[in-house]
Amino acid sequence: MEEKKFDINTVVGFLLIGAILLYMLWQNQPTPEQLEAQKAEKEKIEQIEIDNKSSDIVSQQDISLENAITKFTIANSEDSLGLSELQNRLGSFAYSGTLLSATDETTVIENEVLKLTISNKGGYIVEAKLKKLTIYNGTPVYLIKDGNSSLNLQFYSENRLLNSQDLYFEPSISSNGDNKVLSMKLKTSEYNFIEYRYELIPDNYMLGFSIKTQGLENVINTSQPIYLDWNFIGYRQSKSISYENRYTRLTYEYENEDKHSKLSAASDDDELVKDLNWMNFRQHFFSSMLLTDTAFKEVALSSIDLVKDEEVDTLYTKRYGAKMLLEPKSGNLSYNMNMYYGPTEYKIFKTYDRNLDEAMPLGWGIFGFLNKYLIIPLFAFLSGFLPAGIAIIMLTILIKLALSPVQYKQYLSQAKLKVLKPELDEIKVKFKGNKMKIQQETMKLQTVAGASPLKGCLPALLQIPVFYALFTFFPSAFDLRQKSFLWAHDLASFDAIAELPFYIPFYGDHVSLFPILASIAIFIYMMMTTGQTMQQQEGMPNMKFIMYLSPLMMLVFFNNYASGLSLYYFVSNLITIGIMLVIKNYIIDDDKIHAKIQENKKKPKKQNKFQKKMAEMMEQAEEQKKKGKK
Repeated sequence: MEEKKFDINTVVGFLLIGAILLYMLWQNQPTPEQLEAQKAEKEKIEQIEIDNKSSDIVSQQDISLENAITKFTIANSEDSLGLSELQNRLGSFAYSGTLLSATDETTVIENEVLKLTISNKGGYIVEAKLKKLTIYNGTPVYLIKDGNSSLNLQFYSENRLLNSQDLYFEPSISSNGDNKVLSMKLKTSEYNFIEYRYELIPDNYMLGFSIKTQGLENVINTSQPIYLDWNFIGYRQSKSISYENRYTRLTYEYENEDKHSKLSAASDDDELVKDLNWMNFRQHFFSSMLLTDTAFKEVALSSIDLVKDEEVDTLYTKRYGAKMLLEPKSGNLSYNMNMYYGPTEYKIFKTYDRNLDEAMPLGWGIFGFLNKYLIIPLFAFLSGFLPAGIAIIMLTILIKLALSPVQYKQYLSQAKLKVLKPELDEIKVKFKGNKMKIQQETMKLQTVAGASPLKGCLPALLQIPVFYALFTFFPSAFDLRQKSFLWAHDLASFDAIAELPFYIPFYGDHVSLFPILASIAIFIYMMMTTGQTMQQQEGMPNMKFIMYLSPLMMLVFFNNYASGLSLYYFVSNLITIGIMLVIKNYIIDDDKIHAKIQENKKKPKKQNKFQKKMAEMMEQAEEQKKKGKK
């Protein structure tokens, strides 16, 4: 057992620590001035407690302006502003009637398709739910929720900058026929106020919205700018956030309905727009819009991309902003507007006659024309009585049959070139080493035989508008959302058959089957149409790579695209292959083509202006080459 001994070093250590602590306490003792301030603060707190006890016994009828402001202060300020400071901040808007309703309560108005929740604080929509729609995981579609949107009226009053989003409005519900009306008023008196008015129409995603002021000519300083500031963060609604974000974009109309434009979808962007009529904070298949009868004189638009890394399972897509300059008339504001919270769907947009279809990515010029007046109506008709997947197949068949004459011309030109191959080979042997002469004689033979390569290219060019129109149609087709076909659970999203344990750049972390099938079909088609032609092109051995490039691009880049689009390409190429086999085996006879070419060679062939010009240029080049050798 160890014997306990007296340790002088330990005692000295404790004494030194105690001395240091006493010195620090003496050094940090309050000064007389600090003691006086603490005493005054204590008296102030005691007086506040007395005032609070007194206010508790006052009857509800006798609530004074000061008590209402105190209530507002507690509800609206973390640091409990003093009465005089609060009055300085609010000025005329420190109205007791409004302050008595200064709570964070909300009012709900709804119809068959839309449910809106509006907050007393700020008077704007804090929740917008699409009642009949769900997102990819089965949960309801909320365009506004949990503070992702705000609407703020910013103005000067009595040399103070006020923001409506920080103030409390009085709600009142009424009706206008079958329409539900919610009035939110920010008052300076019973008859002087700022009003937000919402009017919800039955079974409609569009609602009336207006901002007006009454009797505030001497309250709101109209010599200072008045802004309506709308901020919005788009929630992710689709399984593939990278695909959804590609079609999430701010679009707008300006200058008397004549012009439409958009901010960048791939990067951060901003724009100062004059005379704006409407804007759409588009989230691929859903839209949040603000439309005005009186064009906004000037609007600062902004879009910030929040998907910085596609490998991350992100909650949001883009942050939108619109700061609108408002113009008062006779000292008051009066703007009649509309709000839209609903699907980005062509047939719905067209019912409003406001050019809202321009907010959709349907393509420009001839491509948009084909979508609006051919493809969309045709697909709507087919999907009206057929499942979505079958409707896509039927649409593809009808389009391919309509284009089959063009494809026939293309294949006929290729067949003629194939028949001419022996004679083309003779020209190459005869003028070996003289590329210019080979080109001259080749062009001459093709012209006489009526087998110009351009005749094969032109039919292919005629198919491009339809090809691109369909490319833009399928990603924007709302009717494909959550429609299944075979193994694809949602034709508006990718059809994954396997999940990968890692992420491949550009490809993703899953394997989609329809892009694989489409790639195989494209490869077979390329082999049938261009394989032999490319082998015939002297000096271009690497052109064969195109046969592998197109299927590879389909395989990689369409892995995250809508399976409906890949289904279309797969079926389209299968039909094309079938049409080509029919044309080759049952319509086109190589012997007859060869005989026809021989007859054409005997006839004098008149060259067109282009052919003459090309022949002259080649002859001049040949002469210059001969002179150079001399």
